[in-house]
Amino acid sequence: MKLLRRLTKPVSHLVVFGLLALTLHLPAAHAGMIGTEAVVNAAQTQQNRERVYSALNRGDVQAQLLARGVDPTQVQARLDSLTDEEMQTLATNMDQLPAGGGVVGALVLIFLVLLLTDLMGLTNIFPFVKHNR
Repeated sequence: MKLLRRLTKPVSHLVVFGLLALTLHLPAAHAGMIGTEAVVNAAQTQQNRERVYSALNRGDVQAQLLARGVDPTQVQARLDSLTDEEMQTLATNMDQLPAGGGVVGALVLIFLVLLLTDLMGLTNIFPFVKHNR
């Protein structure tokens, strides 16, 4: 009988804590359908980023950046900070450049990236851009 009384208290505590744990409500994960448009937009954004990064990683572009005193890692960081819309604008501007533009097209691309970051107030490269600070 002593053994039964000694085991009753811990077992009752275990049962009470077990019942309390069962009554806790944990939110369930809800899954939804992903629309085709969302998938296409994500793929298009990724494709735009890859095109701009591949243009930046070309040897002649890297050489021109270094010749002008611009660190390619800074340009990479600035490209990473662009929103999806800005990246799409940049990628479409690359499409509108004449074929065989090569270095000139790359320089225009870099200029646009630096100008965008300057307009957003992230940098202070161009003196003709007025900052509201």
